[in-house]
Amino acid sequence: MTSQHYHQTEMQGIAPVGVAAFAARAERVIGLIVEVPAALLLFAEVVVLMMGVIWRYALHQPLIWSDELAGILFLWLAMLGSVVALQRGEHMRMTAIVGAMQPKWRALLDLVAIAAALAFLLLTVMPAYHFAAEEVWVTTPALEIPNSWRAAALPVGIFFMLLIAALRLLQTGSWQQVMLALLGVGATIAVVTALAPVLAGLGNWNLLIFFVFGVGAMVFLGVPIAFSFGLATFGYIACTTTTPTVVVIGRMDEGMSHIILLAVPLFVLLGLLIEMTGMARAMVGFLANLLGHVKGGLSYVLIGAMYLVSGISGSKAADMAAVAPALFPEMRERGAKPGDLVALLSATGAQTETIPPSIVLITIGSVTGVSIAALFTGGLLPAVILGLTLAAVVWWRYRDEDLSSIRRASWKEIVASFVVALPAIALPFLIRAAVIEGVATATEVSTIGIAYTVLAGLLIYRRFDWKRIYPMLVDAAALSGSILLIIGAATSMAWALTQSGFSTQLADIMRNMPGGAVSFMAVSILAFIILGSVLEGIPAIVLFGPLLFPIAREVGVHEVHYSIVVILAMGIGLFAPPFGVGYYAACAISRIKPDEGMKPIVGYMLALLVGLIIVTAIPWISIGFL
Repeated sequence: MTSQHYHQTEMQGIAPVGVAAFAARAERVIGLIVEVPAALLLFAEVVVLMMGVIWRYALHQPLIWSDELAGILFLWLAMLGSVVALQRGEHMRMTAIVGAMQPKWRALLDLVAIAAALAFLLLTVMPAYHFAAEEVWVTTPALEIPNSWRAAALPVGIFFMLLIAALRLLQTGSWQQVMLALLGVGATIAVVTALAPVLAGLGNWNLLIFFVFGVGAMVFLGVPIAFSFGLATFGYIACTTTTPTVVVIGRMDEGMSHIILLAVPLFVLLGLLIEMTGMARAMVGFLANLLGHVKGGLSYVLIGAMYLVSGISGSKAADMAAVAPALFPEMRERGAKPGDLVALLSATGAQTETIPPSIVLITIGSVTGVSIAALFTGGLLPAVILGLTLAAVVWWRYRDEDLSSIRRASWKEIVASFVVALPAIALPFLIRAAVIEGVATATEVSTIGIAYTVLAGLLIYRRFDWKRIYPMLVDAAALSGSILLIIGAATSMAWALTQSGFSTQLADIMRNMPGGAVSFMAVSILAFIILGSVLEGIPAIVLFGPLLFPIAREVGVHEVHYSIVVILAMGIGLFAPPFGVGYYAACAISRIKPDEGMKPIVGYMLALLVGLIIVTAIPWISIGFL
């Protein structure tokens, strides 16, 4: 998978010059039309949320409309960011197979990827319009305006992406290749549509057809992840159920509209600001002085940094966005391979799922009745165990690292670099304190980090390039759009799985298994690893928590222990390729081709699995401090 543009170098200039030139100019114009409002929307989000914090905490006059306005602007930001990402070719796609092919076949499959995205957009543009039109009858509680002002972002974003995809086809490849790609995608859709009566009688076998074989085939053929999920879900709903296809748009809206996800673009922006102001270099300089002489030292720093900042935003993508930009440049300079960086970043995302304050922990407590305070206490030590298993892999991989060119820093240098880095090191603690003390919500806290970073850059580090602000806003919007579109498509797929009755069948099977608690825990781990790869933590917990927790109690498993095991298992699935959404989010944030991390991540995932088995086998790790 890669964020490269769909049109490859070898294909440029093949299309008729006049048509290709017109399409290229039109695409640039559309890109400009979308980039400016996307950047302004992100800036407006920072202002609105900061106003909410100031008015509530400092002036004691809460703005009842701030969260609602932020939610409206957020969906527009997500959709316009998705357009910018498509125009830049930054939607994540698998290129491991495509890249190994001969140029002519690679060119054809690149066109197939565009054609498949175009097909999804064509299929959903009218349902999105109808969805937005129906929302006119819903009035927002605080602003008292029709909800269609918010929902209109979906058809507008899909329409602009449709134009971008069509223009990309006109300037990419020969007419013969374009027609072949369009005919191939069209014929596949026609065959599936013709087989609808047969598919409708297959029951849950359709889950295997659409969500395993269908998604798998599209992903490995290079279709962007978001569009692969979307096409499979749309096909399943349209061909095997009587449910209106507008539901796909509704579920995408639901997945992309969680206010906690607003932390993603804001933390992406925060990460860019940390790098620009020199805070990142100051912090990494201190950490490098402290651990740079140790083999694999900065990899240990990455594990520890994710532990410290995890749970601050409630979003793993936002956590990674806060850490990766600060550490990766120095790690690259020290010779770390990009694939190993994104693999370790993904693994730490899975490792830190149980660290409070965690939205997943709060969710599991709310839907199952387990004490949230107990979950917060029980989640800390298991993450340490998994962190130690990751550190063991780091030690093994870097045991022969050549440090001859690395000079060990003196204590004087360490102390001096600590003083310089102190404002940067204080940032994660400031953010965590703001959440714990109730100064800001998990969504708003990123704006405090942004304000702090701007002031530190202007007053302390004296590095702040105003010319870079607009490009940074556009970059953050595009990266966030590519991530959020995947989450939206995955949410619609999760809903389809729910409606199929698959969840109830799974619970019945697990209840009737022989072997008691041991078998139940083993199957739970396997099931939640699989579920974590297709369902994000919150939907999976809401869906399966009420079903499985009573069974856990029946077989004698402590509910806090079971909660921790389930969350860690889901985390492994969420960050394990080829289906784990979290892995692709890590790749997008670090701007590393996902196929580069496929091999290195195997060792880290095995280490996490070993750690999970230890946590499962020794309940005291989860409940010993309750």
